[in-house]
Amino acid sequence: MCFKTKNKRLNNKLININEKIKEITMNVNLATEEIRHPLPNFTVEEAIEKVSKAEDAWNTKQPEVVATAYSLDTKWRNRDIFINGRVEMVTLLTEKWQSEKHYKLIKELWSVHENRIAVRFAYEWQNEAGQWFRSYGNENWQFNEKGLMEQRHASINDVKIKESERKFLWTGEKRPIDYPGLTELGL
Repeated sequence: MCFKTKNKRLNNKLININEKIKEITMNVNLATEEIRHPLPNFTVEEAIEKVSKAEDAWNTKQPEVVATAYSLDTKWRNRDIFINGRVEMVTLLTEKWQSEKHYKLIKELWSVHENRIAVRFAYEWQNEAGQWFRSYGNENWQFNEKGLMEQRHASINDVKIKESERKFLWTGEKRPIDYPGLTELGL
């Protein structure tokens, strides 16, 4: 098989994947709450699962998909911005990912108690001018009885890095299972 044929097949597969993603996103109903397992009170293993699911959702960079893991009346403090509800959340995330190109995120469980989870995270991104950053942060999450996040408090600091200092180099959205976490990367 020649290169052009392989390339055409790959492009067709990518087009089909993108169409499916758009279809999923269009079918998201931000006005309803669905139960999200695991449910509180969380064990350590269940908290790790929650953190992993959050990382995967955020790495899609699809605000509507991310929003479905939060309660309708979710309350956020994100840096110096206060958010109330899914609609404001989608607006914030849409603006975020329009300006933060090549976004890749890793989250790690810090602590868990009953319906609360503390997380540390880092993500790398590039601004419009081409400058790379690694943003470090901590989040405190509180979940309702449906397993939806009702509160998110995030403190985040941005550090300029050179492109050669990047550590989040996987391809695709989801971090591969064998890709190191924050601790293993020395972050």
